[in-house]
Amino acid sequence: MAFEAFAHPVQPVMATADDRPLVMHIVYRFDTGGLENGVVNLINHMPASAYRHAVLALTEVTDFRHRIRNEGVPTLALHKPPGQGFWQYPKLFRLFRQLRPAVVHTRNLAALEAVVPAWAAGVPVRVHSEHGLEGRDLAAASTRYDRVRKLYRPFVSHYVALSKDLETYLSRVVSVPAGRLSQFYNGVDVEKFRPVLGMRPAIAGCPFSPENHWIVGTVGRLQPVKDQATLARAFVRAVTLAPELKDRLRLAIVGEGPLRTEVMEILNSGGVAGMSWLPGERHDIPEILRGLHCFALPSQSEGISNVLLEAMASGLPVLATAVGGNPELVDAGRTGELVPPSDPEAMAQVLVRLVRDPGYSAALGRAARADIETRFSMPTMVGAYQGLYDRLLGRVTGH
Repeated sequence: MAFEAFAHPVQPVMATADDRPLVMHIVYRFDTGGLENGVVNLINHMPASAYRHAVLALTEVTDFRHRIRNEGVPTLALHKPPGQGFWQYPKLFRLFRQLRPAVVHTRNLAALEAVVPAWAAGVPVRVHSEHGLEGRDLAAASTRYDRVRKLYRPFVSHYVALSKDLETYLSRVVSVPAGRLSQFYNGVDVEKFRPVLGMRPAIAGCPFSPENHWIVGTVGRLQPVKDQATLARAFVRAVTLAPELKDRLRLAIVGEGPLRTEVMEILNSGGVAGMSWLPGERHDIPEILRGLHCFALPSQSEGISNVLLEAMASGLPVLATAVGGNPELVDAGRTGELVPPSDPEAMAQVLVRLVRDPGYSAALGRAARADIETRFSMPTMVGAYQGLYDRLLGRVTGH
């Protein structure tokens, strides 16, 4: 029968006679984002014969759920208010007892609390993934977050770190034993995200022409941790450093969020608002990336950035901050460039070099694509997670 506490206009959650083990993916909010996109990729690309899947958002599920290609994957929303969710434990306990997932897979600190009711309900495997330490990196309460992770550690069967940096944190700070810790990189759909053959296509709705302009762009939610304000300042500075580029250099900031007003103020005060395009949230990211000449990621903190991998798969030179997992993805001087965070001067200088030296930019893009094909394929990622689930459940499979 349907679990009524999860009011959401999606597929009803029913008990099933299907003997495939159920993996329940738990996130804080199921909306546009790199973490959530990784969940969708895993569900869409794992062989249907291996596992059933369900997605539970502790807060809400948005139209992002339509990116899951299998209509038989239920998505559920708990509608949890901010703060600790101990009072939600009975609901989660009943849901886990009803659906009997073989694996509960929580992601990031905001969803970690769900491992306790999963343990209490007898879920045999509780996997927790760390995708990025935004709170720890940016907030004064970092030691409190460390203690919270340690508090929940006994209830987690196995941890997955999406970068070597996160693996080190979980091992040294949270004291996760080596036998309970794996490190997997995200995978990229190299057919969906691919380089342009020939002239770059115009981006739908964009006022700039790839034929006449050199467009640097970024994609992501406009929020302080993503720090698009630094990119805006770097763009203003680049035009000052190289005024001859004013007719060619253009900026695209794709996404929506609370930082939009500040970014617009920077561009307006710098006199470059007419050279910038902020279309809000878009869903045609592969096409947008193919219309850019360079991708920039000015984040204050990152785990393993999906959009950075997608830009590299699209054959773009990338300009990223040297934070979190970015240095693991970008080989500075070969597949892209790295600069310190919150340093618009350094970012502007690299940007000017990339515009002025198209041969160098193209070489970076070619090397980036080659790296994605060899190190970050979708089959490699899916195989890693499926193998982990199989091993923790003691399954013998032929995949």
